[in-house]
Amino acid sequence: MTELLYYKDAYLREFDAKISSLSSSEGSLRVSMNRTAFYPGGGGQPNDTGWLVVGSIRHEVQSVRKEGDSIWHQVVSDSHASIPKLVQEQEIRGLLDWERRHLTMRTHTAMHVLSAVVWKDYGAQVTGGNMDPGTGRMDFEFANLTKELVAEIEKRCNDEVKAARQIRTSSLPRAEALRIPDLIRTKVNLIPESVSEIRTVEIVGLDLQADGGTHVANTREVGPIRIPDYKSKGAINKRIYLELT
Repeated sequence: MTELLYYKDAYLREFDAKISSLSSSEGSLRVSMNRTAFYPGGGGQPNDTGWLVVGSIRHEVQSVRKEGDSIWHQVVSDSHASIPKLVQEQEIRGLLDWERRHLTMRTHTAMHVLSAVVWKDYGAQVTGGNMDPGTGRMDFEFANLTKELVAEIEKRCNDEVKAARQIRTSSLPRAEALRIPDLIRTKVNLIPESVSEIRTVEIVGLDLQADGGTHVANTREVGPIRIPDYKSKGAINKRIYLELT
């Protein structure tokens, strides 16, 4: 089982760990460790990237995936010949691409601000979404969406960012969490039945949602939000694009 350091401290940039297992196929190497701060992706948030370091050799982490209780890091090395030097139980140091991770955290929190404003002020549920560092898009159950309304939503989002609201995370038993009104903001509950503990992210005074990603500690860290475009994806499905400036 991999210890998930990103849930204990989303601002952790580097960490020490021990290799638990290795696997290779078609020239790529996958590394599982006893602990990691690399987020494996999920819920629309992309996986982290960075490096695993042994001595003077840096192994670039290109992708990260969660499989069962383990997190697997797919790596390439500065020196191809050095890859076989990685062995089970070896001490290793992980370094996140912090600029990318922090931008992703800011973006994810901005997406929650957007969904909270749209739900609170207009009662529209989320029907889909995705993000990359610095940009994202969300689909909502809107019958009509105008340029004027989008400008109003953008202003409301920035007002919430400027309010410097704290962000808190917690974990609740599934039955208890699902009793919270509007905790699942998406049109369809995407949390598998096998999940017994549900992680929540609260923007204090604005929003409370089930969420498994990483976030900043205060909305002021998000910075200005811009909605550069919107479009219709169906009769009652509208897409709003978001970017950080």
